[in-house]
Amino acid sequence: MSGGFFRGTSADQDTRFSNKQAKLLKSQKFPPELEHLVDISKVNMEVIKPWITRRVTELIGFEDEVVINFINSLLDAKKMNGKEIQIQITGFMERNTGKFMKELWTLLLSAQKNASGVPQQFLDAKEEELRKKKVESDRITIEILKKKDKEGRELEQERFQKMLASAIIWVHVLYLKLL
Repeated sequence: MSGGFFRGTSADQDTRFSNKQAKLLKSQKFPPELEHLVDISKVNMEVIKPWITRRVTELIGFEDEVVINFINSLLDAKKMNGKEIQIQITGFMERNTGKFMKELWTLLLSAQKNASGVPQQFLDAKEEELRKKKVESDRITIEILKKKDKEGRELEQERFQKMLASAIIWVHVLYLKLL
């Protein structure tokens, strides 16, 4: 071959070798939350991982450790692109992927904003749980106090009746002595 050039197509020109990831990024619809990048170093993943396990199990219908571990490994990167993660887990979660990613990304964005690295929804849920426990505890305490008060009144009434009976007996004895 003369001229120093090759004939045919290059890998860039051949559609069989196109970037499938870029093609999917353009063709799929993503929730608007995924537009934002998450800095995972600001997120407390020990709080997020149980949620991921619970939510994936709910959506798939059974606990799939492979999918859960795969999602957790995708979240280990310093900066994450939600769209790329969604593309990678679509094969496992199918039609539930968009819903799952929207919920996950909302939690991660919220956790990233909090100083503790915990999503605000989790903090609110924990606060509500503690409030309910306190209300229940207060209700039980009031019930116990009412019971004690009732028992105390009954005991006081018994004492009063005994004293009254004793007084009646003494009055009766005195009356008999006077006759």
